[in-house]
Amino acid sequence: MSDFNDWNSKIIDEFRAKGGKGLAQFGDALLLLHHTGARSGVERVSPLAYFDDGDRLVIVASKGGAPQNPDWFYNLKAHPDTKIEVGTETRAVRAAEIAGDDYEQTWARVTAAMPGFADYQTKTTRRIPLVALHGVE
Repeated sequence: MSDFNDWNSKIIDEFRAKGGKGLAQFGDALLLLHHTGARSGVERVSPLAYFDDGDRLVIVASKGGAPQNPDWFYNLKAHPDTKIEVGTETRAVRAAEIAGDDYEQTWARVTAAMPGFADYQTKTTRRIPLVALHGVE
């Protein structure tokens, strides 16, 4: 297992042990995204910071400013109906990439609250995607 996978596993374990609260480097704005591999079909779980944007949660496909989008972004495009863990709740959600004017306005709100994402944007030439997670019944 790679160092990154080990780190993710530790974050996931800590998140679940603490009910999604009080994670030192993330505070309470962390969720666990379940996603199915676009090619492999394997279910994966990724810990991600999120922005509460009213009737939706927004996640940022920054990958730390890497040149390519994170795998989970492509997985959600292939399989948008999924689930997330927030706090002690598991919720069914539908993922949709944010585009157009909504992107610009949402990006401004996200980066005002979480300026680290603006720093990541300066490290890459790609436009960092935003993904809205809408609750489904």
